[in-house]
Amino acid sequence: MTANTIKKKSVSISFFSYSKYLLLLMKPRVMSLVIFTCAVGLLTAPVSVSFLNSIVAIFFVTMGAGAAGALNMWYEADLDKLMTRTCLRPIPTGKVNREHALLFGTVLSIVSVVGLYYFSNLTSAILLSITIAFYVFIYTIWLKRKTAQNIVIGGAAGALPPVIGWAIAMNNISIEPVIMFLIIFIWTPSHFWALSLYKFKDYEKAKIPMLPITAGIEKTKLNILVYAFLMLPVVIAPFFIGFGSVIYLVLSLGMTTYYIRLCYLLFKTKAVSKSNLIARKVFVYSIFYLFFLFLLILFDNLFKLNEIITLF
Repeated sequence: MTANTIKKKSVSISFFSYSKYLLLLMKPRVMSLVIFTCAVGLLTAPVSVSFLNSIVAIFFVTMGAGAAGALNMWYEADLDKLMTRTCLRPIPTGKVNREHALLFGTVLSIVSVVGLYYFSNLTSAILLSITIAFYVFIYTIWLKRKTAQNIVIGGAAGALPPVIGWAIAMNNISIEPVIMFLIIFIWTPSHFWALSLYKFKDYEKAKIPMLPITAGIEKTKLNILVYAFLMLPVVIAPFFIGFGSVIYLVLSLGMTTYYIRLCYLLFKTKAVSKSNLIARKVFVYSIFYLFFLFLLILFDNLFKLNEIITLF
């Protein structure tokens, strides 16, 4: 094997490895939720979009979410290296240069918005640009290091994908995507506060003013329980506007009741070790809870369960 061949292989491997780390900057797990909720918004809209156009549109929305994630990691590199949950990310480990992350995120942001406008419509492109800007400038740069309400207000960015999906099909916004937005928006605080309970030391070390640090553990548990109860009106709302069937109503109420029960158990538990264990359960269950809520909405509308039930 010649020296040139070895050099070419080395460059190829290095490029592949670097590309892999750039992909990790985009927060793949977050992107998977964006893809799913955006698809639900798109597929439940009254106007159908061709399969190819749907794939292309969701691709650009996912790219936009990934761009926001990359810019978040660029700005928070100093915090990420202090936390066990984030210290192995590409920038703290030196796998990706911080300036490269900024350039990567900026280029992806522009391409995603322009691409969505070109292949879809202006409304969805504006919503995507708002999502990226809100996550980067309002949540990451402004709120996260300044207030315990960072996740409450900042949660708006993560709640917009189903609205964007609806706008891709309809080129407008109506009550249905607003309700889907509210489901994610109200869900977000309890989800992340549960995480901050059992990762308390991480946030304390990084001096991020999460609620357990600024208000205390017990007040955080109370707030988690309050937000769990607040899920009830937004979860049943689809049924009352004809966006969900009785089947959706019963199943969503059952899942929400269990979520409230878990949060109440967390609120009543005083022992730290046991409390952290339950907080982790709340966090994990909340992910499946949101996923199945949107799966129910999708299933209900794709199969027109309201119309089928009416026939009987």
